[in-house]
Amino acid sequence: MRKLLLPRGAVNAVYLPYLQSPRRYQIFFGGASSGKSCFLATRAVLDTLQGRSTLVIRQVARTLRTSCWNEIGKAAARLGLTGCFRFNKTEMTVTARNNGAQLLFAGLDDVEKIKSISPAGGALTDIWIEEATEISYADFKQLDKRLRGQSRHEKRLTLSFNPVYKTHWIYREFFGGWDEGGRAYQSDTVSILKTTYQDNAFLTADDRAALENERDPYYRQVYTLGDWGVLGDVIFRAWRQEELHARAAAEERALYGLDFGFAADPCACVRCAYDRARRRVYVYDEICERGLTNDQLAARLRAFAGSAYVVCDSAEPKSIADLRRYGVSALPARKGPDSLMHGVQWLRAQEIVVDPRCRNLIRELTLYQWQRDREGNTLRQPRDRDNHLIDALRYALEGEMEARYAQAHQRPEW
Repeated sequence: MRKLLLPRGAVNAVYLPYLQSPRRYQIFFGGASSGKSCFLATRAVLDTLQGRSTLVIRQVARTLRTSCWNEIGKAAARLGLTGCFRFNKTEMTVTARNNGAQLLFAGLDDVEKIKSISPAGGALTDIWIEEATEISYADFKQLDKRLRGQSRHEKRLTLSFNPVYKTHWIYREFFGGWDEGGRAYQSDTVSILKTTYQDNAFLTADDRAALENERDPYYRQVYTLGDWGVLGDVIFRAWRQEELHARAAAEERALYGLDFGFAADPCACVRCAYDRARRRVYVYDEICERGLTNDQLAARLRAFAGSAYVVCDSAEPKSIADLRRYGVSALPARKGPDSLMHGVQWLRAQEIVVDPRCRNLIRELTLYQWQRDREGNTLRQPRDRDNHLIDALRYALEGEMEARYAQAHQRPEW
């Protein structure tokens, strides 16, 4: 099959120039209901019939069945091409009958499957990452390495998403030449297209009204207008990501803090340091895991912190005693009056530099917000969510916050 004729109106007009775009990195972002996923599913169906094999990725595998898998099936039906494919929902594969090229589906929560997944014939030519803001930079780099092998087709890695915050690695990696008022950008290796609901001719009047009547400033900015957002009530703004591996190796005075958790909340621990002269906090690494018993947590902490003191949430004295018994130099945090607000305000006055591997802390710094009252007014009290590693960071730096506790991390309190 060398040529396929699209039915009139099968693809929104804004996407037509990208049906056969050869660039290595292709980014489709913007507002909700802009037709990004529908277009990419349609393109993937057509590409498969042309001999391209595509790996479709989301962060969590189970979400694929109700998102990309369904979009692929609807696209094939819409084009009248369902009979050209074999759909295997058990294996999550779609195979073109004319050439054996495949669409494969996998989640990044199944690492072993990602390592071994390969089309039945030929090389993988495409990777489509849906909701790409959910994945880490390290995962992106690993996926990029999967596009290898001989093929007559150019290799392409496509990312589709609603924008979040400009601190995200996607913005840093690809948007250096982006015009904030623009709609499209191209370089030799990258293409970027921004779309909104106004580009989608298939929406109903009710669909459009719901987006146009959005009142929350952040959601309107991101989901209606399709712009990279800055959350209005976010607590921490003076922070950035930076590779800290080399600095971490040379750091002499690492500090450790621990917030306890088990089922609903994770155990959260940070390795950090403080540059008092620059008022700068460096966060090198994290532990953020659910379901750890105290003996398992102790084993993780011994490997993570060695013999250094770990300042822990003092609300769990029994757990602190257990950690000591298992060989961890655990100390209780000194929580004074208003210690939460004091710690948060102190951290807000510092520059916080976070290594990109601290994915969970980056998420918390991005999402940690002030509470609101029933009328939506901002209260100067942090919400009790998205804060486990932030709490651990407060405990680790407790000695730096008050001069009289400046040596707390060196002082055993058995």
